[in-house]
Amino acid sequence: MSPSKKEDEIKMAERKLNFSINEGDVFFAHEMSINFNPTQFVLDFKCVTPRVDPRSQENTVISIKHNVVLVDPFHAKKVAAFLAKRVADYEKEFGKIEKPKAIREFEKKHKKEKDKQDDEKTQVPSYFG
Repeated sequence: MSPSKKEDEIKMAERKLNFSINEGDVFFAHEMSINFNPTQFVLDFKCVTPRVDPRSQENTVISIKHNVVLVDPFHAKKVAAFLAKRVADYEKEFGKIEKPKAIREFEKKHKKEKDKQDDEKTQVPSYFG
């Protein structure tokens, strides 16, 4: 290798690279859906927020933001395994993750109301036994 070629390689090795990283906005997802096709999984994270303007007589506006992540099937499987591992690590450190009491009570209340509505809709005539 010629001396000038070696000097060029050293200069390139010493050259600094500047990266510009766009980290995006912080996003809280209230909902998530997962769909797939033969080549990719679509992870759709949704944030649903009501917007009320007290000055307006109009109806409430619902703002829905989506952040979509597309991954190939292999990476979807890796994400699932990684998430399962991280949840297990979390539960090992902080205890089992359980459904909050407020949600359990809400579901119980609405199940009773739904069962009552279903009973009213499907009343069997007495002559059926």
